[in-house]
Amino acid sequence: MTLALGLDPGTATTGYGLVRQLPDGTLDAVHFGVILTPKHLPAAERLDLLYQQLSHLLKTYQPQTAAVEKLFFQKNVSTALAVGQARGVLLLALAQNGLEVAEYTPNEVKQAVAGYGSAEKRQVQEMVRVLLALPEIPKPDDAADALAIAICHLSTQRY
Repeated sequence: MTLALGLDPGTATTGYGLVRQLPDGTLDAVHFGVILTPKHLPAAERLDLLYQQLSHLLKTYQPQTAAVEKLFFQKNVSTALAVGQARGVLLLALAQNGLEVAEYTPNEVKQAVAGYGSAEKRQVQEMVRVLLALPEIPKPDDAADALAIAICHLSTQRY
């Protein structure tokens, strides 16, 4: 059984999803949610909070592998920089915990989960629900995205 952590990076909200692949190939959602950082905190403190909370998740669940969404082009430069800083903190925490990390573009995640690289967000979320046999689409969206990243990683690792 392999436990994979998927991360959807952001400074204000980082989604995380832990998915276990069972020996028969089925997938099980172990835990998912978001790490929130208060907007009133200075950037350095927000990044430290993100690091501390991810480190706690890693110690608690001890995943064997991890995947992070790659930064894709954004029109808003300040948003792209903030997401890049959050990604750096996530990658550092994962490396310090001895995890090999894979990175996937949003289109690669959509292709792996929904079978179509230009799938709509709702289609991907519904496939996450189906593949993990959940009663409803995971909320918030950042958590659903992180679960999709973990599913993508587990399906890519098979090949």
